[in-house]
Amino acid sequence: MTGPPSVLEVKIEGMTCTGCEQTIQRNVGKLEGIKSVKATFTDGRAVIEYFPSLVDTVEIRGAISGSGYVVRKFTAENP
Repeated sequence: MTGPPSVLEVKIEGMTCTGCEQTIQRNVGKLEGIKSVKATFTDGRAVIEYFPSLVDTVEIRGAISGSGYVVRKFTAENP
């Protein structure tokens, strides 16, 4: 991994419980290049630290959508 991780905040529709949080954390966390995932159903969002040289936002979006949730907005923040 080269350089510091980027931070991505994702607004997600459809999370209703801690099980939903765990599903997103598990499925996104399986991707190569993910440092951490913290999903919160009460906020309807996830904060993801990732290495852009190893994984891109299309793959991250796909992991969330493939889990049965709707991605509403990405906000990227590079350190």
